[in-house]
Amino acid sequence: MLEEVERWLDRRSWSVADRPIERILAAKRNTKVSVVLPALNEEATVGDIVAVIRRELMSEAVPLVDELVVLDSGSTDRTAEVAAAAGARVVARDAILPRIPAVPGKGEVLWRSLMVTSGDVICFVDADLRDFSADFVTGIVGPLLTDPDVDFVKAMYDRPFGAAPDGLATGAAPDELASDKTPGQGGRVTELVARPLLNLHWPQLAGFVQPLGGEYAARRSLLERLPFPVGYGVELGLLVDALHTVGLDALAQVDVGVRKHRHQDERALGRMAAAIYRTAQLRLSRGHLVRPRLTQFERGEEGFTPRTYAVDTEERPPMLDIAEYTRRRVA
Repeated sequence: MLEEVERWLDRRSWSVADRPIERILAAKRNTKVSVVLPALNEEATVGDIVAVIRRELMSEAVPLVDELVVLDSGSTDRTAEVAAAAGARVVARDAILPRIPAVPGKGEVLWRSLMVTSGDVICFVDADLRDFSADFVTGIVGPLLTDPDVDFVKAMYDRPFGAAPDGLATGAAPDELASDKTPGQGGRVTELVARPLLNLHWPQLAGFVQPLGGEYAARRSLLERLPFPVGYGVELGLLVDALHTVGLDALAQVDVGVRKHRHQDERALGRMAAAIYRTAQLRLSRGHLVRPRLTQFERGEEGFTPRTYAVDTEERPPMLDIAEYTRRRVA
């Protein structure tokens, strides 16, 4: 590990306990904090997350979060209804920037969220978390309020992993998923794809425990200057671009404990890995893949059947380049 990274780990890696809520609130002053939950068919978990944030971080006693928005990415279940009933403002992806046709992908939703939020600090939280704790928000928002030199903060945590991704192998219900049986830090795509890429090509980022984690917060003034990969590559893309834009010392991470969530099956992870590799490739050379496709195999009644998927290659420009956004800022 680079000496620079070792020093960074000492300076910019904290625990959620390092900043009591009283200190964070005292530092907040007039800074507005928005929490965004990107959601696609998360009716089983989104309501509990919203309820915790409203109860513990949006009360008269603890007015940390000013705005709580669930960005619905085209759910076909009751995600929007459950989130609204729990107290979130729900915005449909396709209702934002209708001039630009939406494409599927998490990064697409995060990018569009800048148009419908007003916070100076924006905190992203995945909507599939179980046993959600408000520490996920206070941990990553805290440094942005107490340290003016910090612009981007990622959560780090233990990610227990069980033998039955998504409960499919056992037929388990969502609340019975075996994701808390085996201790571990990084996810499979993190350890097999993202961490090697970062260590080899961006060694300054080698100190991040969860480079692909979906829980992170940043200043709007930074996010609006960054391009957003539309798919699974968004976390790696934002991290690499933030490094180049504001430098390593403006990045930080906070230990928030344990993260429990749904696990993807291997084929979904393969598509995720391909998108992340493509995001890295664009940043290394701005070159073009000869064939941005990934073929995987599924066993059927007649043997293995190939299934080919497009790899996410599109990116949204920095929001400052969007006319509707700049007009809103002037207004």
